[in-house]
Order: sequence, then C-alpha cells, then structure tokens
Amino acid sequence: MPHERYNQPMQVRKLILILIVGALAGSAFYVYRNLRSSGQRGQAVWAFLTNPASQPGLLMRAGMRCAEAPFTFPTDGLIGFIWEDSFRPGHRHSGIDIFAGTGVGVTPVYAAYSGYLTRQIDWKSSVIIRIPSDPLNPGRQIWTYYTHMADSNGNPTIAPGFPPGADEVYVEAGTLLGYQGNFSGTPGNPVGVHLHFSVVKDDGYGRYLNELEIENTLDPSPYLGLSLNARQNQNEIPTCPQP
Repeated sequence: MPHERYNQPMQVRKLILILIVGALAGSAFYVYRNLRSSGQRGQAVWAFLTNPASQPGLLMRAGMRCAEAPFTFPTDGLIGFIWEDSFRPGHRHSGIDIFAGTGVGVTPVYAAYSGYLTRQIDWKSSVIIRIPSDPLNPGRQIWTYYTHMADSNGNPTIAPGFPPGADEVYVEAGTLLGYQGNFSGTPGNPVGVHLHFSVVKDDGYGRYLNELEIENTLDPSPYLGLSLNARQNQNEIPTCPQP
C-alpha cells in the first residue's frame, strides 16, 4: 500500500530521532550524576545553576573580607568548586570556581589584592596579578589568576584598561578587572558563567608557573579566610565563618 511504503522511512526517521534524543539525555544525566556524586556541595551547585534564587544564604559578595584574611572576595556568587576538587576522573582543581547565576558580562570581577597586572597578547579571557610580597609569607612572590572573562566565542569581557599585551600595570585591591564570562578556551564550547580564581606560585625567577598543574598553585583558604581545600571540606559550600 502506498501509505505503508511512505510510513516506513518515517518510522525509521522517528527511531533515529528517538535514539539521538536518548543519547543527549544520557549525556545530560551523566553531567547531573557527576555533580550529584560530588556530595552535598555538588547538589547545592546543581540547585543553584538550575535556580540561582534557591541558595541566597550561600552567596558571597565582591569586596567581602572573611575574618583577618588578606584578600577580599573578587566577585559575587556561589563557590561551586574548590581547590583539590575532582569533578571528573583524574582531575584536581587548581583554584576555585565562583558562579554568579547571571549572563555573560553582567557580574563584575575585582582585584582581590594589590599588585602588578599582566595580560599576555593571546589571552582572551585571563589576567594575572603579581604580588611581590606574599602577605602570609613576606618576601615570597606569588600571583593571582583570573579567567573565563570572555563570551563563548572568546570576545573579552575584561576591562578596557587591560588590553592584550598589558604588562606590569599596577592595580589596587578592588580595581575592576572585567566581568564573569563562559569562555572555555575553545570557541563555541562554553563553560557555565563563572570566575576561576587561583593563587599561583612563582618560579623563583620572577615568572609565574603553569596554573593548570595543581602543584604550581597554593591552597587559597588562608588568603580568603574560607574553607577552600577539598581535602578538608568535602561537602559544604564555603562561606565566611560566623563570629
């Protein structure tokens, strides 16, 4: 019958569509399961990303200083992943991820401590600030690194005063550096809108080490006065300790 011959390809197309949708749903479930499997913190992150108004008591504000910590908080948002977190196999997170729950280019990012800012010529979304004397270990030089300040295609949301090639520009704590973005390093493959912030070691010759390797970074907990080390804090969203 003519209708049967016509319906057979339609049925095949429907089956293919079902399989594709199923595969996408499986991928989404895998991401969800990874967040859930990271414990209570992962569940809070998932709840916040799906409904930013759901976690008001867990949000940090830019400029906050916890207790006697030397750094101020660099942006608004929820601290979703912390130093030494592992949210995928073999991964060791080298800093902290702060999620604002807003769109790209909306939430400001500020310098957490005074120092000398550099933006390499090929950096679309990142700046790094040299701190000549570590406030917790005077005489030792350290660096603070801020990234994901661009949209998904790599269009920067960094403040205009810090163009590519900016070198050793002095900035005070609280200086506007840019805005949270979602650039992953690969155009068209965005990460969620957030700021990644880390404290990076010096190589001993006045240069910063590779931030991607956790051995080259420092536990940011004492610098911000927060519980930011996943070896000690496995479940909770860090917030300022209550007096």
